[in-house]
Amino acid sequence: MEILGVIILIVSFFILLILGVPIAFSIGIAGTLTMLLNIDAIPAFTTFALRMASGLDSFALLAIPFFVLAGNIMNSGGIALRLIDLAKVMVGRLPGGLALVNVMANMLFGAISGSAAASASAIGSIMTPEMKKAGYDPNFSAAVNISSATTGLTIPPSNVLIVYSLASGGVSISALFLAGYLPGIFTGLAIMIVAAFIAHKHNYPVGEKVAFADAVRKFFRAVPSLMLLVIVIGGILAGLFTATEASAVAVVYALILSFIYKEITWKDIPGILITSVKTTAIVLLLVATCTGLSWIMSYEDIPQTVSKLLLGVSENPIVILLLINAILLVVGVFMDMTPAVLIFTPIFLPIATQQLGMDPVHFGIMMVLNLCVGLCTPPVGSVLFIGCSVAGVKIEKVIKPLLPMFGAMIVVLLLITFIPGITMLLPRLFGL
Repeated sequence: MEILGVIILIVSFFILLILGVPIAFSIGIAGTLTMLLNIDAIPAFTTFALRMASGLDSFALLAIPFFVLAGNIMNSGGIALRLIDLAKVMVGRLPGGLALVNVMANMLFGAISGSAAASASAIGSIMTPEMKKAGYDPNFSAAVNISSATTGLTIPPSNVLIVYSLASGGVSISALFLAGYLPGIFTGLAIMIVAAFIAHKHNYPVGEKVAFADAVRKFFRAVPSLMLLVIVIGGILAGLFTATEASAVAVVYALILSFIYKEITWKDIPGILITSVKTTAIVLLLVATCTGLSWIMSYEDIPQTVSKLLLGVSENPIVILLLINAILLVVGVFMDMTPAVLIFTPIFLPIATQQLGMDPVHFGIMMVLNLCVGLCTPPVGSVLFIGCSVAGVKIEKVIKPLLPMFGAMIVVLLLITFIPGITMLLPRLFGL
């Protein structure tokens, strides 16, 4: 391994981030500078460009723009309010009713939209005023909304699981989708338990009782939205279409549903398309530059060096997994999820699979669940910023009520890490 090359790669990357250069450009520039040490300028630029292009040459990546578009249509199509009404029927009468409704609605909406940011915005904008009116502390309300918004990244369909599939060299997207259900549900339940305890301690009110006829009506109003999950996941498992084809089906279904609900018109479509294109461009540029960076790290033997360092600390699988989780938690604080998955999967996945005998599907869910914590922490926690903005509260005021939520998320992370059966139960049941 060329030590100088590694130093230049790491130092230049962090200097560029500190200067405010977008992360995709920081990765590309740092990678190119490292390559210039080993080959001439023209081949260096050409090689990096070719690696970027090859990183995007994947049929599976077509699912990302379609799922992004489907999520944006759902976000504009009146889905959130119907899911909140359903959540009120399901958990509204439990201790801390409205806090639990917020969590449940985020789980449902996140599963449909596949976006933590969209969940925090859509559900938070509706639930925050309602919780404030009922006497809930706005900082606590924001903390509940922020932490639970991340559950949709493990409950499928999830774009970040598609990104992990690419970074891992082709792990089954269908298996990852199925594997994400129980960890995502467990995370939501853990946050609910913490929220209910805090709500009971502060004597926050429960939700109003819903009449049976009204409950039935609200359930059937939400069923068409929930059918998206059945169509997408059911179609994949039944072999009717691939995950990529399922994403296109999701767009068509979301569009039809939104027109039926009369929440969007043809005039809204250009704006939704532009937003989706911008999001997709950011994600795919990150994928391209991170693919080039992964090749450079392999060229510099960085994964092998990290493996030797970890095994040098201990050969105990429990210790190694704790170290990997600790490193990823720190990484998540300073780096967004997509580049973190793309950069660190090639480093840690070989250690997990070859040294520890871990299933790559299990490792992927563990990694995504871990990095979800970083989305709720400063300085780069996108969900934290959105949740605070929607709630109209200051970030420093939300950190304290967020700490118990972090504790719940980390407990679930440890359970998922050391009990593979939780993650692998559904994939094995379906033979994936």
